[in-house]
Amino acid sequence: MSLIRYFYLVALLLAMPAAASQQEELANLRKQISSLQKDFEKTNESRAGAADALRESERAISNSNRRLNDLTQQQEAASRALTQAQKKTSELSEEMQSQRSALGELFYQQYIGGQQAPIKILINNRNPSEISREIQYYKYIARQRAKWIKTVKHNLNDLEIAKKETAKRGKEIADLQNTTRVQRDALEKDKLARKTMLVKIAQQLSNQRREIDRLRRNESRLSQLVTQIAKMLAHPPSNTLLRNNKLPDNHFDGKPFAELKGKLAFPVKGQLTNRYGANRPESDLPWKGLFFSAANNSPVKAVAAGRVVYADWLRGFGNLLIVDHGNGYMSLYGNNETLFKEVGDIIRGGDTVASVGNSGGNEDSGLYFELRHEGQPFDPSKWVAR
Repeated sequence: MSLIRYFYLVALLLAMPAAASQQEELANLRKQISSLQKDFEKTNESRAGAADALRESERAISNSNRRLNDLTQQQEAASRALTQAQKKTSELSEEMQSQRSALGELFYQQYIGGQQAPIKILINNRNPSEISREIQYYKYIARQRAKWIKTVKHNLNDLEIAKKETAKRGKEIADLQNTTRVQRDALEKDKLARKTMLVKIAQQLSNQRREIDRLRRNESRLSQLVTQIAKMLAHPPSNTLLRNNKLPDNHFDGKPFAELKGKLAFPVKGQLTNRYGANRPESDLPWKGLFFSAANNSPVKAVAAGRVVYADWLRGFGNLLIVDHGNGYMSLYGNNETLFKEVGDIIRGGDTVASVGNSGGNEDSGLYFELRHEGQPFDPSKWVAR
């Protein structure tokens, strides 16, 4: 039995119980996520209900405040009306005092002159015009006295009614204000309680959301691991993956690149960790080149003569160097630590063009290598001397 097959069988035996256990763990994890998702939805519904209740409380508080403001304005209007009535009463009282004095004087004069004053005027042989004027004067005083007495009585009656109405209205408004304040205070307490509840629910939702996200990340990692184990169980390791110990040289300089198929050497010493065209780990995208796991700062050699057309950092490839070999053929060297050549440099086969690194976000130190023709990648392993 070959050493590679022996290690594969050991890995297979170890992976089988591990895969079964992880499948069971994955199923339990998905049940937890489903249960927590239901709890999250219930909590979300509770938050919606609490928010609706808070909205109604705030509306009620607004209405209560508006009612209280209206009552305050009504009370102020009633107070102003009472003040006006009191002012009018005061003015009537002063006028009444003045009229009372005038009436008293009139009564005194009538008492002194007797009740037959108009008859005396007629028999005293006075000027008829003077007699007529004085009689009219007496009549005027009598009418004014009667009118004044009637007005005073009416105003006093209105004042009494206004006082009673104002007192009654003031008591009603005061009672309504007191009731409204009590209701508003109760609503404010209810509003505070609902806000506190909303804060608790929001915190609960946040915790549940974080827990769901954590479980989903765990599920994703475990699912990927199970998938990788399943692939390993389904596909034995390929014997084509090898360790390269031979580096390029300038033996074929001057020959067209198309004639070098089956004669090249890989650009770095290290373990080949993938197959051209296979899917990348944790991705459905295929490999368009080869990746060699190699020690950091190991030399990277040009596979053939050519001219550097690109030497810079590129997302996903890190420090990348591209060599043009003519007739549409190019070689690409990515994830380098250092680039020793610049654009325009002419190089020979076997020249050190870079050093191995893990630039571009790679976790492992190594070299990513591609061969392309007219911009299209092709399998480099088919161009290497066996």
